[in-house]
Amino acid sequence: MHTIKLNVQDSIYGHIMFLLNSLNTKELEIVEDKAIQDDWSHLEFEIDKGLSSGISDKTHEEIMADIKRKYA
Repeated sequence: MHTIKLNVQDSIYGHIMFLLNSLNTKELEIVEDKAIQDDWSHLEFEIDKGLSSGISDKTHEEIMADIKRKYA
């Protein structure tokens, strides 16, 4: 097994996590440093997980806009 560390900017974090989560989870373990994780990026990651499961017909952008309108 190999271990790598990536320093990822917030602007692409959601995309990277979406890509990694689409890989075979039996062969990949994602270990995040939650101490430095941005709240919005984590929320965007969770939204992407939900979208990939087919739960919602909305786009990622529509969901984020709804959340920001309601809570930000």
